Amino acid sequence: MPGIDEVAQLAGVSTATVSRALSGRGHVSPATKERVAAAASELGYVVSSSASGLATGRTRNVGVVIPFLNRWFYGAVIEGAQRRLLSHGYDLTLYNLSGGGDERRSVFEHFLLRKRVDAVIAINLELTPDEVTRLLDIDKPVVGVGGPLTGVRTLSIDDVEVSRLATEHLVSLGHRRIAHIGGDVEDERDFHVPTNRREGYEAALEAVGIPVDPTLYAPCDFTLQGAYHAAKQLLGSPRNRPTAVFAASDEMAIGTILAARDMGLRVPDDLSVIGIDDHELAEFFGLTTVAQFPELQGELAVEILMDQLHPENRAHGSLNTPLPYELVVRGSTARHDPRAR
Repeated sequence: MPGIDEVAQLAGVSTATVSRALSGRGHVSPATKERVAAAASELGYVVSSSASGLATGRTRNVGVVIPFLNRWFYGAVIEGAQRRLLSHGYDLTLYNLSGGGDERRSVFEHFLLRKRVDAVIAINLELTPDEVTRLLDIDKPVVGVGGPLTGVRTLSIDDVEVSRLATEHLVSLGHRRIAHIGGDVEDERDFHVPTNRREGYEAALEAVGIPVDPTLYAPCDFTLQGAYHAAKQLLGSPRNRPTAVFAASDEMAIGTILAARDMGLRVPDDLSVIGIDDHELAEFFGLTTVAQFPELQGELAVEILMDQLHPENRAHGSLNTPLPYELVVRGSTARHDPRAR
């Protein structure tokens, strides 16, 4: 198997330059990096991760902790993070913490605190001050996605404003009986997403003088199936039926559309529906939504980590970075026709 000396000889550079070019650590001109990469490829040279780890104290592996594995949003964030990590020459190890307290303690007290990862990305997981302190004390940088974490660089989206924007879109179309299918507060997890999205919905109504009707709020879990059953109950009474629904996620919005169709209601003629996410199926269903770009969230989290792992390239920024969002109008919302009621 060829060694680093042979790569250096073929590329016409020193072994130190080869090491910097292939590891991504230290400055190497783009032309030299390309020449080294071509030489390594021609010779079939592969960097030894174990040797690199012994020399640098790094594993070139990042741990990603999530509360759910089977939700589209988390998968999309992970996809963006993995793509960007690979471009920097890092691996990803995924830890699913849906199992509860004992599983979480095991991950933080054993896997993450030992030298198995160089850094941690926490996706929609509200780390405790003790968890953050223990990681930082042993020089493991942490980036949070989804909400503020004390003393940690974070990326967060303003769930109140996102929900306000979605509701304001329905109000602008002339709807006044606007329902909200939101997360169940009893099952509320980190960063209070269900509460914040309901707060934005109610604030948008109150801003234009529309009374908040508690009978137009239907809680469920953040799934298509849960929203389907909640929407059937919400739409079942012809006397109290809303003309529009703001769902707290796109999967919930799609469940609402399917429930409406099964009840003989036309979307958007009889019922306008809007969600949040810009799910991969949103365009297929013609769903109006507020996009929150989850893959970009993963990519940005990795770039912040790289700044912390490689101080020589560090770009100092604020402790919290607001995430972008954008209203995407499709065919599931339309102007309300009072004659239809």
